[in-house]
Amino acid sequence: MPNILLIKTSSLGDVVHNLPVVSDIRARFPRARIDWVVEEAYCDIVGMHPGVHRAIPVALRRWRGNVLKPAHWREFGHFRRALSGMRYDCVIDTQGLIKSALLGQAASGTRHGYSGASAREPLAAKFYDVVHAVPRDLHAVVRNRRLAALALGYELPAVLDYGIVAPALAAPLAAQPYCVLLHATSRSDKLWPEAAWERLGSELARRGYALVLPWGDAAERARSERLARALPSAVVPPALDVCAVAGLLAGARAVVGVDTGLTHLAAALGRPVVALFCGTRPRLTGVYAGPGAPVRNLGDASALPEASEVLAALDALMAGSAA
Repeated sequence: MPNILLIKTSSLGDVVHNLPVVSDIRARFPRARIDWVVEEAYCDIVGMHPGVHRAIPVALRRWRGNVLKPAHWREFGHFRRALSGMRYDCVIDTQGLIKSALLGQAASGTRHGYSGASAREPLAAKFYDVVHAVPRDLHAVVRNRRLAALALGYELPAVLDYGIVAPALAAPLAAQPYCVLLHATSRSDKLWPEAAWERLGSELARRGYALVLPWGDAAERARSERLARALPSAVVPPALDVCAVAGLLAGARAVVGVDTGLTHLAAALGRPVVALFCGTRPRLTGVYAGPGAPVRNLGDASALPEASEVLAALDALMAGSAA
């Protein structure tokens, strides 16, 4: 039974893109023990995959804010001790960054990663025992899966499986079928105009759907509340943790979202998803769920999608998922 350590710490979308690696390994090595080093905020997402034995948290985002704080050094010590008791047959860093490669140094085992020409940060390759060439012009999901297959010596399974199951919501947020509108993202250039959300939401409400508008911070909550005032049947939920958001997405009739990790999570949960790309291009990091999956990427850095395009895409996806 091989012991395998995966390193993919962040962001949420990157973590979601790495979930199929666990399913692939399990298909080849059903009794493998798979641990995963991940940012503390995303441990619950990793824990949704039954193939993961242990999610090992790190807090690089907090630690780098004050590297001299004694509590941070104690937490880093806990991380090192969490790895020290295990000899791994294979350590696979699918992040390809210097920080992730350095985290791998704390683990005992043969370290695999991208070659210098393949890694996002070429210097990371200096810290691996074995490097693998994986073309950079592939989607992130495909790159992750190929690297793991090369490291462990198996052929990629034909089926793409994210493998996660979201916990059910403790209480429903809407009394009727609902769509989730993910309007929030980390960069202003990736936002879709509020007027476009209003046009889309008005038509979805006319068709009988409630609209749920999650948020993560004060600015996002304010945007949710502005949109809700303009839309019938709109719900602004309370602050939700990542497990609750996953449950919300899993129960949605459809999800429309900008380029953000939750949009990728909705696709991983098998929901009909239309992803809106306004400041980025979807070719390498768009929503991805395999041939025939109910997902669609619209727009790119130079062309905002129109509400009419989104509605047409939703109609096609929802009709297909209901068939």
